[in-house]
Amino acid sequence: MLSEPRSGRLAAWGNALLAGLVSPDDAVLAVVGEDAVHRVEGMPGESAPVGLSLALGRLRALGVSGLRLALPAPGHPLGLSGPPEFNARALEAEEAVVCRGAALGLVPEVTEAGPAGDVHVEVLWHCLPVREAPPADVPSLGEAERELAEALREATEVLTRLDVAGSGPVAEAAIDAYRARASASRGRDVLAPGYPPRAVRVLELAQRVGALISLATVNGHGGAVSASEMSARALALRPVERTSRRAQVAAYNAFVEERG
Repeated sequence: MLSEPRSGRLAAWGNALLAGLVSPDDAVLAVVGEDAVHRVEGMPGESAPVGLSLALGRLRALGVSGLRLALPAPGHPLGLSGPPEFNARALEAEEAVVCRGAALGLVPEVTEAGPAGDVHVEVLWHCLPVREAPPADVPSLGEAERELAEALREATEVLTRLDVAGSGPVAEAAIDAYRARASASRGRDVLAPGYPPRAVRVLELAQRVGALISLATVNGHGGAVSASEMSARALALRPVERTSRRAQVAAYNAFVEERG
């Protein structure tokens, strides 16, 4: 989908704050987005959860110079470096932030309450120790851009085949919705100040590849009617989804890598 992981927003705007490019208030406002509130539990020196602004200030005082995104999936610890306890929590959340300059990481726990259309969302970030080591399987921006060009072609072909094979009005509506979201996203700020233009370009493309994969997934098995066809479809989409996640991580982490 054309939306940011919360850990991506925290990494991007946290990096801009640490670099002195935005104010604490602007950074917190961007990270929280449409959520009700974000708090951080487990900060060194704090016995209770604290606000996001205080937490980011404390991280800076602890020597944190940058924030990296992790988007792990089963069998693919993308962006993680351990230990197993942190990796397991990040895998459950499917995202995390890893600090550079201090052996700490943050994993979001999202709580939702209220009726449809009026959902109240709170996020509690768990601050945990991490292993200081290179993150797993993160490509360079150049590698990610090349991989994405091929992945977008493959994802489009897969979705088109499903529609032609008889996915019907559900697939057509989904594709129309995707096109509308893609059009609406043009010109929006997809990253915080200080990120290189190439990172913005890679992230936009990665999000659109991810959106195509989401459409193919939510439409069930599309036109696939046999076990072999369903298996072939899953095999075709799996590497494309991985490429999209790798590229998103490369884009969000570009700020830290270019200043490293």
